[in-house]
This record gives sequence, structure tokens and C-alpha cells, in this order.
Amino acid sequence: METITNYFHPQAIVEDGASIGENTRVWAYAHILPGAVIGRDCNICDQVFIENDVVVGNRVTIKCGVQLWDGVRLEDDVFVGPNATFTNDRFPRSKQYPDAFTKTVVSVGASIGANATILPGLKIGRGAMVGAGAVVTRDVPPNAIVVGNPARITGYVDAPSKPTIAESRDSKCVSSSVDGVVIREIQHVKDLRGDISVAEVLKDIPFDPRRIFFVYNVPDSRIRGEHAHKTLHELLVCVQGSISVVVDDGRKREEFRLDRPWISLYIPPRVWRIHYKYSRDAILAVAASHEYDCSDYIRDYNEFLELVRR
Repeated sequence: METITNYFHPQAIVEDGASIGENTRVWAYAHILPGAVIGRDCNICDQVFIENDVVVGNRVTIKCGVQLWDGVRLEDDVFVGPNATFTNDRFPRSKQYPDAFTKTVVSVGASIGANATILPGLKIGRGAMVGAGAVVTRDVPPNAIVVGNPARITGYVDAPSKPTIAESRDSKCVSSSVDGVVIREIQHVKDLRGDISVAEVLKDIPFDPRRIFFVYNVPDSRIRGEHAHKTLHELLVCVQGSISVVVDDGRKREEFRLDRPWISLYIPPRVWRIHYKYSRDAILAVAASHEYDCSDYIRDYNEFLELVRR
């Protein structure tokens, strides 16, 4: 039977008291302080410094030149690129220390690009991708791709754009690989006196609407949605401007662009949805199958995954 052991380079410093999991490799000039906790199957590259109050999960890769300060938490399967910078004090002063350093969490499967900077107290969501050189000043949602300074969401991991009705040409209905989601062309008439779009209940809206609401004046840097429903059905129409909607059933993820008042997007229960890339003039109309009920919302992505996979 093969024996699983750690490898510590002769020029690495792993101080007594540090907890290092099996099969973890620590390379030259890395320095790990006594209180650090590091999981198994990790790869800690040259010139990495890890302070005492740091927890690193399993199968984590930390590339060269990274410092993990007190309060940093890296969950399983995280990748940290070379020279990425973590911070733990918003108002640092020489020889002045807070009672406790702010916690920064990088969730399962997330990746931090080379030279990115992460401000203290933030959460990088599950599966998120932080681009090289990004300066992250806010929490990053699960699976989001963020770039720039300050970092902004430019897309979502594994969420290919689905063609709209106009692009598909041969159909007035485009189904999605995300379970139950459908993008559909509703009735619309062009007229010199003004155009009309009409959605008929049960024909164009596959449920009896009990509530209609509108979303508007959303800055293009913001995202909305970021939740699923247990029982609620929704139909979305962007009656002015344009938005993008990412839908996710826990197995597959797709992105749709709504930019015409006769294109509707049906989202059934138990599908995670994210609205973003709002144009300045965007107005989103939403028909819902039930009155507002806060208990019907699932706002935590990990909780949503547990529900749909159960």
C-alpha cells in the first residue's frame, strides 16, 4: 500500500504547532506559522507566507508570492494565483492592532487571479472567478466572473448565452438546458399608431398571475435576483431597454438576453436566477404566480444546491 506523506522543501519553514494535512507539499522559502491549519493534498508554492489565524481547506493551490494574513479562510479546491494580495485591516496603522482581524472567506472552488487584491471582510462566492489584477471591494456572488478596478461582474462561469427568438429564426419558443426554463415570443403587433405586445394567461403565461411588479432605475453595476423560489413561478419581460438573466438548476447554467418587449422568459420554481447588465433605461416587468411570501425565497446558493440535489 502506498504511504501518503507530506513534502517540505529543505528551505521551507514550517513551525512547530502548524497543522498540515496529508500529502500537502510546501516549497522553498515558504513560511508557515504555528497556528495555521492547512488541509490535505494542497500545493503551497515558493515564497508563500501563512500567519497563525489562517485556515486552508483540502486540495488548495497557493502560487508563488502570496501572503495569507490572520483571518483568511480558503475553503476546499480554491486556487490563488501568483502575487494575489489579501488584506485584513481596513484602517491599518503601524503598531496599532484591532482586537480581532476581519475574516475574509474564499468559498469552495473559487479562483483568485494573479495580482488580484481582496479587501478585508469579503466573501468570494462558491465557484467564482476573480480576474488577474482585479481589485475586489465587495462580496463576489457564487459563480460570478469579476474583473477591473473596482471589480465588476462581467459574466458567470459555465453560463453560455442562449440565442434569442430573433437569432434562432426558426422558432417562437427556445427551451433551455436548465430544467423547465423557456424563452418565448408573445403576441406583438407593429402599427403606425404605436406597437402592442400582449401576453394571454395560460397561453403565454403558463400560470394564473397573482402579482405583477416592475424593476427599474437599476445602476448597470448592480445585480438583482440572486435567489430561487420553492413554489413560485415567474414570467419576465423587459418592456424597455435590456437586461441579462442567468438561470441555474444546480446542474446547468445559461444566460439569456432580454431586449425586446415581446420576448418573455419563464422561470419555474427551484431555479436560481440572477438579473444583471441592466441598461440605463431598462424596465423589467415580472408576473408572479403568488402573492409575496418571504418564506418562499431561497437566498443562499449553498442552501439552494442542497435543496435541488436532495
